[in-house]
Order: sequence, then structure tokens, then C-alpha cells
Amino acid sequence: YFNKFIGREVDEKFWGTRTQHIVGVAACLAVTDHASQHFFGRYLGRPLCFSKSPTAFVAHTFLFIFTGVTLYVGADAAFNPQNEGKRGEAFKEETYRSYVGSNTAWFEPYVPVAVAKFAGPAAAGSWLGSSLLPATLAYTTVKGVGWYDWGNNGLNDHEKRLNGLKK
Repeated sequence: YFNKFIGREVDEKFWGTRTQHIVGVAACLAVTDHASQHFFGRYLGRPLCFSKSPTAFVAHTFLFIFTGVTLYVGADAAFNPQNEGKRGEAFKEETYRSYVGSNTAWFEPYVPVAVAKFAGPAAAGSWLGSSLLPATLAYTTVKGVGWYDWGNNGLNDHEKRLNGLKK
């Protein structure tokens, strides 16, 4: 949508685009994060909190990310027309990538602790230090390791062509 708005060439309207990925993954992660927090809170008998239950919080982090990304992968495999004729294969391959990448997100709850150590508790408690930075770093490792995006600059063929990296 954004490329069309700024007058750039558009390869696909929705399926296989950054918009589909960002909206789809974010929606699935929001649902699984809230559900996981609810279930862990019921199990612990109190709201899930890293300082009071670090092991449970790290487990929650892996589980909600893996489940959320796999939920997105399942919907993409089932409904994306680009997966026609290979839906099962796409689901299996992307689920494995989700598993590999999700294992790298164990550090996410420790990011605000590190921010507090180096920038102070006010920075760690801010939206930037407690939400945006941990989530961005976790996304980077999950996507980079699970989908090997560091090896191909994280760009599909259309994006490489738009950026002059591929003819």
C-alpha cells in the first residue's frame, strides 16, 4: 500500500508483501501474548512478572512468539495464493523457521534489565526501554536467524530490484 501511495512499482497488492507480514504477525503475536500471559497468570496465581517469575516469563516469551508466528505461518500457508499446490510444504518449512528463530528470543525480558544498568531505571521503565527495544531486538533475531534474512539482506526479489540490487 505504501509503495503505491508514493508512486513506486507494486509487485503484489497484499499477499507476500511487508504489509501482510507486519499486520499478520503483529495481530497473531498480540493474541498469543495476551493468551499466554493469562494462562501463566492463572498457573502462578498472580499476574506474570519477570522479576517475580523469571523462568516462567522466559518460557512465556518463547511460547507466545513461537505460537504467534506459527499461527501466522498457518494462515499464510492456507490462504496465500502464492502457496497454491504447496501449502503443506510451506507450513512445515515456515513452522521450522519459526521454531529456530523463536529459540533466539530468550533474552527479550533481560533487555530492560540491561537498559537499567547502562541508562538508568527511568530509561528501562520507559516505553522505549521496556517495550520497543526488546521487541525490536527479538524480532530481529527471530526473523534473522529463523528466516536467514541476514544472508539476503531481508529483501525479496522485487525489493532487491527496486533497490538496484538485482536486475
